[in-house]
Formats: sequence, C-alpha cells, structure tokens
Amino acid sequence: MSIEPSSLTDRARVHAALGDPARLAIVDALTLGDASPGEIAHALDMPTNLVAHHVKVLTEAGLVVRTRSEGDRRRTYLRLLPETLATLGAPPLPGVGRVVFVCTHNSARSQLAAALWRHRTHGPAASAGTRPAARVHPRAIAVAHRHRLDLDPTGTAHVTDVVRDGDLVIAVCDNAHEDLTGPVRPRLHWSVPDPVRVDTDQWRRGRTGPRRS
Repeated sequence: MSIEPSSLTDRARVHAALGDPARLAIVDALTLGDASPGEIAHALDMPTNLVAHHVKVLTEAGLVVRTRSEGDRRRTYLRLLPETLATLGAPPLPGVGRVVFVCTHNSARSQLAAALWRHRTHGPAASAGTRPAARVHPRAIAVAHRHRLDLDPTGTAHVTDVVRDGDLVIAVCDNAHEDLTGPVRPRLHWSVPDPVRVDTDQWRRGRTGPRRS
C-alpha cells in the first residue's frame, strides 16, 4: 500500500500545530463556535501577539480560517474547519434544554436554524431577533416547505421575549452576536452568511446547517 507523501506532510502539519498546548486551547475554544482573536485572547488570558502567532500556525495547517464581520468590517472572526478535525467531536454541553437561535431580523437564519435543529435532534428549539422584522422572509418559508421543515408558527419575536433561564442561546448572525452585550448574551456564536443577500444556491446549502448539531 502506497501513501502519498503530500498527505503525510499535511497530516504531520496538523499534528504539529496541535502539539502546542496554547494552540490546542485555541482549537478547543473554537470547537463550539466562532470567535474574534480578541475574544480568544480574553478567554484564554493570552497576549494578543501570541494569539496572532498561534492563529497563523493553525491557519497554515488548514485548521482555522478567518472571516470578516458583516457588521463591523474592521473585525474578523476565526472559524474552525471541521473537515480537518473530522475525528474530533465537540465537547459535551451538560444540562442543555431548549436551544434559541438568534439573528438580527428573525426572518431567515434563526428561523431555519431552529427548524432544522428540531428536525435533526427532535429537541426543543426557538428563534428570535435583536431587531425582528414584521414577518418571516418568503424565501425562508419556501425553503422550509421544500425540505419539509416546520417553521415556528408564532412568527418573529424579540430576543428578550423568547429567551428563558437555562436556554442555550446561539447567535447565527455577526450583528446579533455583537449587539447582545446586555443581560442576554449568546453562549455560542455560529457565523452564518445572510441567505437574503445571496443566491438561491446559498439557500439550498443553508439546509446543511446548523453545522455543529
């Protein structure tokens, strides 16, 4: 049996990147959600220049990718590439009951995420917005109908009217993640592109998420 040298080299690079405790801590922090370099530095009590060095190594190893915020374009988020860590699972979340997905308008991303979560896990899920629209976006309704997903019949709602104690809150919108700085603070952040702004193919691909369920 022959093994391609390039494959061995790529795998060795990943193992080497994960061989440093600080880089492994960064990967662990990104396993459940996206984060900015500053958020990583704060969470791990690590100097920002050291975070930048380790992120560079992780990026070169194909473990992490940077994305620019939809809200503050000066801000970037780090995302773990699950295909590179296909053999690693997410750490458990003990005591999780209902999941509440939050985006800005509660008209597309959070609605579809909650519907897909209920469909895949058969667990309770709801959705909300930081600035909810008057109604669910028609294209979100069409996509849900096409894939036999049940959207919340109550329509759109504000996050403060939906979230209860004990809920796992997941922001699926960069703007919502950045807006929720008060009493309601998302425990997780999944940076999902706004399907309203993109083409039909993106709407179809949106059905593959929530990607960490």
